[in-house]
Amino acid sequence: MGEIVAKVELENARDRALVDHGHGQESQVRRSSVDAIVDTGAVMLVLPQNVVERLGLEAQRTVVVTYADERKEERPLAGPVTVRVGNRFMNTDCVVGPPLSEPLLGQIVLEALDLIADCANRTLTPRFPDYPLLKLK
Repeated sequence: MGEIVAKVELENARDRALVDHGHGQESQVRRSSVDAIVDTGAVMLVLPQNVVERLGLEAQRTVVVTYADERKEERPLAGPVTVRVGNRFMNTDCVVGPPLSEPLLGQIVLEALDLIADCANRTLTPRFPDYPLLKLK
């Protein structure tokens, strides 16, 4: 089975809020587009440090992450960032990965945007085409 790669549009959510409230120009909203690996084993969005810096995201705090090989490491958490996959978007924080590391889309983004990872066919598709269906049980 191969990995799923998704085209992800990123935007500094604070920049967007300022522009939406009349404090700045559209051209001042910092954006970036990345190809992110869909990682169903990851909980959060992970962005490389260089992308976080390009977006101007602020460090919020540090978190301890556990890697697939069970190593633990303290990493910064930054945000807020708007994440757009296709016609769906959300605001969230991200774990800051090493510079030039691979961006990862974790479970929080997949759940909030109601996207299904089909590893066999290497696709990421909405569970329901018109809008996310979120469980509230």
